[in-house]
Amino acid sequence: MVDLESEVPPLPPRYRFRDLLLGDQGWQNDDRVQVEFYMNENTFKERLKLFFIKNQRSSLRIRLFNFSLKLLSCLLYIIRVLLESPLQGNEWTHIFWVNRSLPLWGLQVSVALISLFETILLGYLSYKGNIWEQILRIPFILEIINAVPFIISIFWPPLRNLFVPVFLNCWLAKHALENMINDLHRAIQRTQSAMFNQVLILISTLLCLIFTCICGIQHLERIGKKLNLFDSLYFCIVTFSTVGFGDVTPETWSSKLFVVAMICVALVVLPIQFEQLAYLWMERQKSGGNYSRHRAQTEKHVVLCVSSLKIDLLMDFLNEFYAHPRLQDYYVVILCPTEMDVQVRRVLQIPMWSQRVIYLQGSALKDQDLLRAKMDDAEACFILSSRCEVDRTSSDHQTILRAWAVKDFAPNCPLYVQILKPENKFHIKFADHVVCEEEFKYAMLALNCICPATSTLITLLVHTSRGQEGQQSPEQWQKTYGRCSGNEVYHIVLEESTFFAEYEGKSFTYASFHAHKKFGVCLIGVRREDNKNILLNPGPRYIMNATDICFYINITKEENSAFKNQDQQRKNNMSRSFYHGPSRLPVHSIIASMGTVAIDLQDTSCRSSSGPTLSLPVEGSKEIRRPSIAPVLEVADTSSIQTCDLLSDQSEDETAPDEEISSNLEYAKGYPPYSPYIGSSPTFCHLLHEKVPFCCLRLDKSCQHNYYEDAKAYGFKNKLIIVAAETAGNGLYNFIVPLRAYYRPKKELNPIVLLLDNPLDDLLRCGVTFAANMVVVDKESTMSAEEDYMADAKTIVNVQTLFRLFSSLSIITELTHPANMRFMQFRAKDCYSLALSKLEKKERERGSNLAFMFRLPFAAGRVFSISMLDTLLYQSFVKDYMISITRLLLGLDTIPGSGFLCSMKITEDDLWIRTYARLYQKLCSSTGDVPIGIYRTESQKLSTSESQISISVEDWEDTKDSKELGHHRGNHRNSTSSDQSDHPLLRRKSMQWARRLSRKGPKHSGKTAEKITQQRLNLYRRSERQELAELVKNRMKHLGLSTVGYDEMNDHQSTLSYILINPSPDTRLELNDVVYLIRPDPLSYLPNSEPSRKNSICNATTGQDSREETQL
Repeated sequence: MVDLESEVPPLPPRYRFRDLLLGDQGWQNDDRVQVEFYMNENTFKERLKLFFIKNQRSSLRIRLFNFSLKLLSCLLYIIRVLLESPLQGNEWTHIFWVNRSLPLWGLQVSVALISLFETILLGYLSYKGNIWEQILRIPFILEIINAVPFIISIFWPPLRNLFVPVFLNCWLAKHALENMINDLHRAIQRTQSAMFNQVLILISTLLCLIFTCICGIQHLERIGKKLNLFDSLYFCIVTFSTVGFGDVTPETWSSKLFVVAMICVALVVLPIQFEQLAYLWMERQKSGGNYSRHRAQTEKHVVLCVSSLKIDLLMDFLNEFYAHPRLQDYYVVILCPTEMDVQVRRVLQIPMWSQRVIYLQGSALKDQDLLRAKMDDAEACFILSSRCEVDRTSSDHQTILRAWAVKDFAPNCPLYVQILKPENKFHIKFADHVVCEEEFKYAMLALNCICPATSTLITLLVHTSRGQEGQQSPEQWQKTYGRCSGNEVYHIVLEESTFFAEYEGKSFTYASFHAHKKFGVCLIGVRREDNKNILLNPGPRYIMNATDICFYINITKEENSAFKNQDQQRKNNMSRSFYHGPSRLPVHSIIASMGTVAIDLQDTSCRSSSGPTLSLPVEGSKEIRRPSIAPVLEVADTSSIQTCDLLSDQSEDETAPDEEISSNLEYAKGYPPYSPYIGSSPTFCHLLHEKVPFCCLRLDKSCQHNYYEDAKAYGFKNKLIIVAAETAGNGLYNFIVPLRAYYRPKKELNPIVLLLDNPLDDLLRCGVTFAANMVVVDKESTMSAEEDYMADAKTIVNVQTLFRLFSSLSIITELTHPANMRFMQFRAKDCYSLALSKLEKKERERGSNLAFMFRLPFAAGRVFSISMLDTLLYQSFVKDYMISITRLLLGLDTIPGSGFLCSMKITEDDLWIRTYARLYQKLCSSTGDVPIGIYRTESQKLSTSESQISISVEDWEDTKDSKELGHHRGNHRNSTSSDQSDHPLLRRKSMQWARRLSRKGPKHSGKTAEKITQQRLNLYRRSERQELAELVKNRMKHLGLSTVGYDEMNDHQSTLSYILINPSPDTRLELNDVVYLIRPDPLSYLPNSEPSRKNSICNATTGQDSREETQL
């Protein structure tokens, strides 16, 4: 049996217990070899090289000492010249021999010995195998010329007065200075400035040339005019400046030859130096230089990172950023990898911006460029994506890398990031504020279908304005619209507010109504001190606390307001006493001047809500009046809240007829089971019980489940919403969810048709003739046009085609550039549009940031530009809550207890309310809704456009009166369904046929000729609109579609629409006004007996609390 213990090797000494106790003594005799690394640096030569060359600080000291020696040698030369006595005669020996005192000779010999020893030592340490390379260097040759004669004079005294051109040491001093600057930059770990080095080299070269010329001429003229140093300096300055007075000139041929040589050297050396300096200056102008550390520590600045800077983006940022008074002292540092555009350069040269905007050419991915921008000291960093690229995902990837780079370099710098695609949003959740373009775009397009002109409402709220736009216009609607556009969202703590402090302990609706009646401000939301979630209109059950942060809409913030009590004014003016009756309306006077608002305080005494002004006219013979508006309670009454129409969806579903109950059973309320991208906010909405097969989603193709091939065959009860997009991206999820939100009644849900291609046949099949809205999304494939503003060309032309073919269709579209909105529904000879164009130019000249707001398509909410929401990101620097409020208004985020944006239409039955203040009271007292604005449509007599004028040729128009013209048009309408109008080329062929027949006039009878003439008149006098109507109807017949319901003459040309944000309380309501409401969350009023909905609320609350702090 083998002994196993004998086969086990002993433990190494370090692992033995005895050795652990004894330390290293037990294994000092171990067979180990100690290896010393970097032994070559222990040699004498390597140590010298480390001290003189490699070590930055010691090398800097050596070079500084060398520079001082060279300057000292030049100074000793000047002293020798000044101490020398005047010479007699013009002998050539005066050139080779000088008078040098013994102490001066001793100093010069000492300097020469030290300089020569240092030069030989540095040459030995930098020797790399080629001795001639070291010897033939110009600095080494100059050192030998200036030092060796002095050393020889030690051993041979007669050479002590030999002339040595010591003044050439100035060139060695210049060389030492250059090396010293390089070592200085290395020693202090700072980036070397090429511009500084080049300027230093140029100045030192010029000084060396002048000093060499002065000393050379003075010495050579010892046998001539015997010039002193000052005369030599005067001659050199006059000569090099090309003035040449001629009063001081050299006499000897040697001095003249020396001057010629120096001028030749100057002509060669100086232009090279100036060229390099100019080149560096131009490059620095392109790159923008640096933002100094001293300025970064004493001044506040923000950094704007973009991939390409366009003039529109720059001006939008600057105008919005500097619109806030407290940001006037901030500096903006732009970091862009591309060269500055010509237009951008021209703008940044304006004194208004040149003192506050600094352009740096560089990449955010380089720490060196981030250091130039002093990113670690910046107050904020704005990172914007390039939306004018075809591959928007690639643009997002670049934005993500920039955000990561900035976060890695400056972790404490607040980040404001703009992203394009929602699926890329989760990569930048660490950012403080994020705006996803496609999320906001599709949400605004969806809400435009429910609440008209929501995009215009949001755009005006996020833009900074004083409400002075349109005040010089002669039209009243433009004045009112422009004044109300100055309203913005502000915040203030309740206990610090004059507006809301008295409503502590009162309900939210009570505070909102009375603050609007008294001050004209609209309270829309609150936030608890211990909660980060903002609640829009939490409802009458919410009790205001002293520490609540109130969010309100007003023309300016409370801190910039002055309050004037009008008690004395009412005493002095007794003519207003009739306003103190029950029908007295609150007076809302706002005086906006220089950012300050004066608000008249009104009488807050309680008045009876009943009176003749609140009643309806008598109906028939009955003298019964409708009930008046109930007062808004300070604290919500449970019984009254239960009777409020806050759960209209549920009540409508419960009272639905029997035939509708079966259809309603197909829907359920819940959260979508699947999310298209990470980071989407869960929304409670209407869902189907069962998933529809994919084959059934094709509207134009039948499948085994249904045989429908067009929208008409489906028999939808509600009108369609058609979305014309290039691709079905993930952002489309944010379009569908607001239209299927849980608070929308089931009977109002509109079918959504996604149209990925829009030829005429597909438009007709998808039901464009009876659609409620047509949404046209900007085409991404056209965003990379050679001319930036041409990125919207395809979208504009497509929308114009739809507008001409289907004039009654409500078209909503989104453009890349706001300036292109003037081409929407374009009419070349529309005088009113031309007048609006002139008004826009005047507003732009006055410095307005909203010059485009008076364009009719934008004011009506039919077009917007997503670039307008860039200001939302800029405003977040001052108002960090704006992104959250905007997302809540658009339905992108849902917080339990927070309300939602909806609208109501004023009908004839509602006109008895009369004013906006009474409507405010009615809504707050009944349903708890808070109105925030009015969408008003007015009739406007517009000039007739070119498309409405009938076409006339030759002399036929002049020979017929208007009655005959109307008779012919009527005949044409009646004949559109005949067989002759089935062919789309009927007009052209008929005209050609009529001309041929007219040439053969004698061959036809008079009756036939009259008939042909009548047909020609009908064809010529058809309007362009009638031709387009015939084209559409012919295509519908060809596709087998019914033409019933196609109205080719109904359009919106005779009306204009606009928005009044937070109008004054005494604003009169008009018929068909649409009122924007923030309605309380219906789920917050559900009784506790419904556990399923309660659990869903709890789940939503848990999900909300678990989210990141980032505003997404």
